[in-house]
Amino acid sequence: MRIIAGEFKGRKLAAPPDYKVRPTAEKVREAIFSMIQIHVPDAVVADLFAGTGSLGLEALSRGAKRAYFVDRDRRSISFTKENVKACGMEERSVLMCSDYALAIANIHDRADIVFLDPPYKAGLMLDCLRRLSESDILPEGGIVVAEHGRDELLPEKVRNLELIKDRKYGKVRVSIYEKQEESAE
Repeated sequence: MRIIAGEFKGRKLAAPPDYKVRPTAEKVREAIFSMIQIHVPDAVVADLFAGTGSLGLEALSRGAKRAYFVDRDRRSISFTKENVKACGMEERSVLMCSDYALAIANIHDRADIVFLDPPYKAGLMLDCLRRLSESDILPEGGIVVAEHGRDELLPEKVRNLELIKDRKYGKVRVSIYEKQEESAE
């Protein structure tokens, strides 16, 4: 597994040999970043199910200014820490060994891009989207990149998050939401 483009293009990333963690495939990462590249320069990103940190590191490599790497598994955080160090991105990275719900509540920075890649079929995606829509973590125009199983359909709208893109790549589906202005009701 490698960084695809940007400052760290070609840099190898450490991953567990047992594949308990399912890193985002290079083909899917490439597709994600081709869809969101306009949002990446100088962005603050939050990778809420970081695993090895590949999505957040790809964003840093392409010009994001800071990344929050969140995973509740200590082993995953240790791989992420190793990968952050290999890229020399310690100054621009915040690692949190935490549950996604606590992270959403405790990240006081505004995140322009939030990556969601929870374990497929764990039933976490809709809860993540609801929590993000109810929090102040995303500014208006901020985006959520949700990677999930091909057959898992997500709603067109979750409160102020509106689905703007939905693509399939083999067994994977990527849904991108954008935070809309809250309407006064």
